[in-house]
Amino acid sequence: MKVPQFENKSIGLVLSGGGVRGMAHIGVIKAMEEFGLEAKIVAGSSVGALIGALYANGNSVLDMMRFFKETPLFKYNFFALAKPGLIDTERYVNIFKAYFPHDSFEGLQRELHVVATNLEQGEEEFITSGKLIKPLLASAALPPVFSPVTYKGMLYADGGIMNNFPSEPLVKKVDCVIGSNVSIVSKLQKKDLNNSIQLTGRVTGLMVYAINRAKIDKCDLVFEPQELEHIGILDRKGLEKAYAIGYETAVREFEKSRVL
Repeated sequence: MKVPQFENKSIGLVLSGGGVRGMAHIGVIKAMEEFGLEAKIVAGSSVGALIGALYANGNSVLDMMRFFKETPLFKYNFFALAKPGLIDTERYVNIFKAYFPHDSFEGLQRELHVVATNLEQGEEEFITSGKLIKPLLASAALPPVFSPVTYKGMLYADGGIMNNFPSEPLVKKVDCVIGSNVSIVSKLQKKDLNNSIQLTGRVTGLMVYAINRAKIDKCDLVFEPQELEHIGILDRKGLEKAYAIGYETAVREFEKSRVL
């Protein structure tokens, strides 16, 4: 099932941050495989960086889902001591080594670009060479749940703080860009904004969405399933549902492209 829009063209894949909703990225990758599409370069932020690394590493969709199902979010001996954050992010190093024993960007099968936020310099930073695991942990270290990661002597945190849709490295390197954005913003009613937590979440979501909107619109094809709004970013019960939403959305869009 070929998609004429992408036939004989190099493809870049951008994966946004968004916690558990990021399982939709894996669904998109599954659909891409079924339609004979393969990304040459991948760029990701936060959970998108993790999934992008697994994809670039050649891991199967089953492996990707297993990674997230088996990796604990909250484990009593992972709680941070004398560090900002509830969970010590660097305690995940050994878990990641089981999937990335080479611990290097150069050991991947595809080119990967990961974005993380340098907290000390107040800058976003793209990382695409050298050690792999520390940059992945840094890109996914969402404050205040996960502690910042020390990388090259400085503190780094979630890439989505400054760049939640890191398409920049792909623009001049590929013919077409496919984007998967799970940090979506849908319409709400007044009843959905009746406390400080809901209001803060809504404002933060709108800010992230507005900052990245122009880049998202420039993709040749982008997936933004609105149904993901009902899945909490740390709700592990939503893993399979988010995956299914991503897969079904991508299949529908690829089918439309195929018959145009």
